[in-house]
Amino acid sequence: MEKFILSIDQGTTSTRAILFDKEGKPRYHAVRAIECLYPKPGWVEQNALQLFISVNDVINEVLILANITMNEIECIGITNQRETTIIWDKEGKPVYNAIVWQSRQSQKICDRYKDKEELIHEKTGLRINPYFSASKIRFILDKIPHGQERAEKGELLFGTVDSWIIYKLTKGKTHATDLSNASRTMLLNLETADYDEELLKLFNIPRCMLPEIKASSDDYGEATFLDSNVHITGVAGDQQAALFGQTCYEVGESKNTYGTGCFMLMNIGDKVVLSKKGLLTTVAWKIKDKITYALEGSVFIGGAVIQWLRDELDIIHEAKESEEYANKVDSSDGVYVVPAFVGLGTPHWDNDVRGTIFGLTRGTNKYHLVRACLESIAYQSKDVIEVMKKEAKLKLKNLKVDGGATANNYLLQFQSDILGCNVDVPNCLETTALGACYLAGLYTGYWKNISEIKEAHSYQKTFSPKKGKLEADKLYNGWKMAIKATKVFKVE
Repeated sequence: MEKFILSIDQGTTSTRAILFDKEGKPRYHAVRAIECLYPKPGWVEQNALQLFISVNDVINEVLILANITMNEIECIGITNQRETTIIWDKEGKPVYNAIVWQSRQSQKICDRYKDKEELIHEKTGLRINPYFSASKIRFILDKIPHGQERAEKGELLFGTVDSWIIYKLTKGKTHATDLSNASRTMLLNLETADYDEELLKLFNIPRCMLPEIKASSDDYGEATFLDSNVHITGVAGDQQAALFGQTCYEVGESKNTYGTGCFMLMNIGDKVVLSKKGLLTTVAWKIKDKITYALEGSVFIGGAVIQWLRDELDIIHEAKESEEYANKVDSSDGVYVVPAFVGLGTPHWDNDVRGTIFGLTRGTNKYHLVRACLESIAYQSKDVIEVMKKEAKLKLKNLKVDGGATANNYLLQFQSDILGCNVDVPNCLETTALGACYLAGLYTGYWKNISEIKEAHSYQKTFSPKKGKLEADKLYNGWKMAIKATKVFKVE
């Protein structure tokens, strides 16, 4: 009898359950939208019980769609929105809403530790920011009655979304997280792969409320909530799971997720590399005793620049038209769009600049502008990758891509040209869920080893460079001049 792996992908806006087969193909799929709550400006919360209800709903639906029971499930993999913070009591009831990774409500707490920024970065590879879990934990303990006292007594438990789902599925028997998620709490020492006592003391967070840290491919216990003896055997944060799902197992292999913004991760092997240019250093995964690290960078405005063309300028009516428009001209004719609508992210980190357009002539038309907007996504991605290559002292082997913009062939071809390497598009674009699936199946022997996973993994397209290095360098130098000029214009 064929067995499937059940992959749970709990994201910020939706929860998905996908059944994967031995070839890594998604066979059945169910999804539920997730509501975000905005109690105050800059605050983003979610109902933690509703998160788990959505998990239960999609599991039941996908089993019904496949017409199977949990007896046909080999194991369960979980991937999750990272940094989102939940605190609950021993009965499994949340004591406060989940504080979502996007939320800025713990900014004032972070401001207290500005003088500890270097210490935090050296230990965790992260920057002091409300994005990460530590300040969110502190916020909740300060907010609820007797929070600190209850935590110190062992009455309260903390977890990111993976820990919360594991706790509920195992009926409270397992309070654990994987190393990739633990590395996003701003409490983990990357060198020791354990919670750091100095940081726990700094934020006044009792160690007894923190989840056990396990490997990403490991046994997290039986999902007895589902009336089954099926075990949870793979866990990773969403971006790390996508890196694993893209089979970036060798040093220098990278993936880029093209969404509203872009998330880039590069496998840097078993040594910690701390960035001086604003990249984050994170645990990619842990398998058995081996830890793999990654550098991570982000682009604020990726696909959002195409939404701008559609919604604000009304140049296109659908995002897919951007490829057609870009191909109506032979080049962008010297036009550069710097979409710094909310400032510039990695590696520039300048919040005070705003978007600019350079190189306009009387002959510039809407097709040049659309083409330049698509090219801006590729240029920004190259900016991040160039920093990764320099800081990790690595060559870029290839770039594996996912996300909505992978449907745009012009963008991916230009990305290949400007990077001077192959850009690979996998057959399965659900790479986050697929990564959790691979990690889970690796533990149970569903796949014998990483080599067997790589054999099963397949690609629908590969884009190879068509422009020569001189031409690509000339175009990129023009982009760098545009960035330099953009920085002259500051928000008053």
